[in-house]
Amino acid sequence: MSTATAYYQSPIGLLEITADEDGITSLYFVDERTKPVSKNDPLLKECLIQLEEYFSGIRKEFGLKLNPHGTDFQKRVWKQLETIPFGKTATYLDVSIQLGDANATRAVGNANGSNPISIIIPCHRVIGVNGKLVGYGGGLWRKEWLLNHERSAVFGKQTQLF
Repeated sequence: MSTATAYYQSPIGLLEITADEDGITSLYFVDERTKPVSKNDPLLKECLIQLEEYFSGIRKEFGLKLNPHGTDFQKRVWKQLETIPFGKTATYLDVSIQLGDANATRAVGNANGSNPISIIIPCHRVIGVNGKLVGYGGGLWRKEWLLNHERSAVFGKQTQLF
């Protein structure tokens, strides 16, 4: 199974995107390009277009084939994260309840933190039960930026959530 790689320079840092024949496998913030770029992969080309639309405030939902690698539980959590609407947030408890186990907040938090496809699988939309920003692999400042970006796209002006 071969993988293809692309990079996208977002307003909040360089993104490395990988895909295999079954879909996007990862999207991470990175400091520099370390892999050769796959110029002719149609899935990566579409991903770059959709990221540009997202960061331009045009796209509110991604329509990409995803193939995140993880445990069955992690995949259930990541699928649930995709149901959190653009511009909205949910708590770890909310996600746990939606998965049928209010006591699974720690496991949900661990799965959220292991999300290999940031932004597209919107782990940045999950906040603490007290409404505070907690945990984000790309840094809390990026989580705050993404939430404010989505909020401003929803309301048509720059608003600060946090």
